[in-house]
Amino acid sequence: MAGPLMRHLLNLAVLMMFCLCPLFFISPDRGYVAAFLYCVSLCCLNSFIDSILLFRLLIICWMSFGFLCPEFLFFFPMILYLLSERKQLFLFISCCILFFILASINSLPAILIYIEGCSGAAAVFLQYRTSQEDSLRTSLKHIRDDSMERDILLTEKNRALLEKQDYEIYTATLRERNRIAREIHDNVGHLLSRSILLVGAAKAVSREKGSALGQSLDSLDMTLNSAMDSVRKSVHDLHDDAVNLEEAVSSLVHDFSFCPLDFICDAGPVIPRDVKYSFISIVKEALSNIIRHSNATHAIVTIREHPAFYRLSIEDNGTGAAVKDTGIGLLNMKERIRSLNGCLQVMTENGFRIYITIPKENSI
Repeated sequence: MAGPLMRHLLNLAVLMMFCLCPLFFISPDRGYVAAFLYCVSLCCLNSFIDSILLFRLLIICWMSFGFLCPEFLFFFPMILYLLSERKQLFLFISCCILFFILASINSLPAILIYIEGCSGAAAVFLQYRTSQEDSLRTSLKHIRDDSMERDILLTEKNRALLEKQDYEIYTATLRERNRIAREIHDNVGHLLSRSILLVGAAKAVSREKGSALGQSLDSLDMTLNSAMDSVRKSVHDLHDDAVNLEEAVSSLVHDFSFCPLDFICDAGPVIPRDVKYSFISIVKEALSNIIRHSNATHAIVTIREHPAFYRLSIEDNGTGAAVKDTGIGLLNMKERIRSLNGCLQVMTENGFRIYITIPKENSI
């Protein structure tokens, strides 16, 4: 804002210097002072006058005063500058014609007419250059704003792509863990089971024949059973880590047909195993309670991850709160959450709501 205003004031100051040139040829009197004050006031008010009719009226007053006081003609360049700025073509032409008519009537010296004419041309040129510069400045601001907006959009798209890529990698990792767990269970587990059975048969045969291999077979049997236990534990761990909370709850929501159900999940992919299984079990129990005890017409399941805790909320607009609040399912929910140092709140106003929070530092 300061740039255009200073440029406007500088243009008016230059034009004012031209308007003071007639002082070299005439002596200032009351008419000149009145004309000077009127034009300076008009230039100052121009920035605050929004009504185009009021502006036109002030210009017409200047033209009228020109008939009575020729000194008003000496500020002709400033009037042209204001008319050019407002793009008042009809008044612009009228002022030019009036100036030369009054100059002839009042027999102004030719040098003054020449100075005023050149000053008027300079006023039009200055206003044209100023408007062009303002237009270029406005275009530059638009280009800068568009560039910043595109940068923001590109940044957001890149962030979304990175999040999608991370989620796809995480999902692929979970699928690979499930595949490895199945492979171990189907192949290695069966081979170990077969080996354990063969060792058991060999031990039975060795006892019947009194062979000295009994101790070695017992040791081999213990080793195979230990290996089998390790394989089972590894398979369970891989399967547990491969559970995707959002997909698991989405599957439950998809199978729920009692009433319309909205599911909102705003949590990261890496969630502690105990929290995942607790949330899945609680959602199962809550949806079962809605079917058995509620006449709800709408329900919402929300999972959110906050900086310090995980939150699960299940809401419905049913009226079976008294029955659901005394069920063993709710007691099981409380036990699960208590084991994770979490908090469970039940609200029965305008439906049935369960709010669960589990702190992250205790959810490992």
